[in-house]
Amino acid sequence: MLAATAPSSIDPAALVRAKIQQIKSGKNRPGTIFTFSSADLNAYARSELPKVVPEGVRQPRLELGNGTASGFAFIDLLRLRHGQGSETPWFISKLIEGERPFRVDARIESGRGKAVVYVQRVEISGLAVSGPTLDFLIKTFFLPFFPDAKINERFDLNDRVDRIEVSPVQARVVIRK
Repeated sequence: MLAATAPSSIDPAALVRAKIQQIKSGKNRPGTIFTFSSADLNAYARSELPKVVPEGVRQPRLELGNGTASGFAFIDLLRLRHGQGSETPWFISKLIEGERPFRVDARIESGRGKAVVYVQRVEISGLAVSGPTLDFLIKTFFLPFFPDAKINERFDLNDRVDRIEVSPVQARVVIRK
């Protein structure tokens, strides 16, 4: 097996971008493993998120676990909708205005070129959100930015990726043999 690495003097976000481009090239030898440290993934998120979500999200952070990932950020849902160019009805705007701490816990399963991301828990200001309220948040605030996202359903991994392995210190992308 080969490990894809790069010099440590490179900006961590640039390193992640380079690895993603290498994976997307489709020219990797079978069994190649790309590693992404938690610190590198956090640098990448801080660099890329403002390009996708121009306002309403501050201090994104990712923590990896054994087959899990937790995302944290301060989110102002009203500013997020404004950044989408969407108007929010007055009553709804009064309910959602203001920045709040968000936490999303997910379990990741993958293998044989497929993966599933199971949302296990969502907290807003320390309060758990589930059921229709969570469905509303996903439909209204998440999917407009990431319309192809699959949540709690199996999807194909692209670019000859066999699986993604997540541990507390890193995520590993393994190319099919």
